[in-house]
Amino acid sequence: MKNETRIPKQKRATKKYDKLIKAGWDLITEKGYYNTNTKEIAKKANVSTGIVYQYFEDKHDILLAGINKYGDSIFFPSLKMKEDFKILDLSSFMKKAITEYIKNQKLSKKAHEEILSMVYTDPDIEAFYYKRELALTDELYRMIKNSGYKPDNLKEKVHVIVGIIDNLSHEIVYHKHRELNYEKMAVLVVNSIEKIIKE
Repeated sequence: MKNETRIPKQKRATKKYDKLIKAGWDLITEKGYYNTNTKEIAKKANVSTGIVYQYFEDKHDILLAGINKYGDSIFFPSLKMKEDFKILDLSSFMKKAITEYIKNQKLSKKAHEEILSMVYTDPDIEAFYYKRELALTDELYRMIKNSGYKPDNLKEKVHVIVGIIDNLSHEIVYHKHRELNYEKMAVLVVNSIEKIIKE
């Protein structure tokens, strides 16, 4: 039988709710999902374990709330770059997007690793990730289309571009092949993106 959880409405309750999400997110992304329990989350949030179950079913519920709150800043930083697109040309925007991806992955490396590994094992995390990936594709598609680029298959091209940027940032942050020049690789990626869009 499921717990009867509630959505907080009062300011004090909302504060506890947010503290639980932050505590759960920090612990899960630092120690790992399977190495964290609700008792630890409650302790870090400075509330009783009973309070946790007033708002959440379990730690999985807390994780989902955390990824909904913090996931975009880690996985999809370019969703927040709409204003940049208005003032930068395509090449400059893509350079900045790549820089943001790399910076965010370095800053939140543990969180990124933990959540990304769960994309392949947890249907809810997988659904979040792929839904947001398509949201990013749609947003970049609209920005590029509104700036005057209207080639055939633009949405498909944008989705390929999202994959290329993601792959490059993973290569730089995680793989660290010393024999590769990542600055040159980033330039090649930006040049390739321009060609893909303009074809």
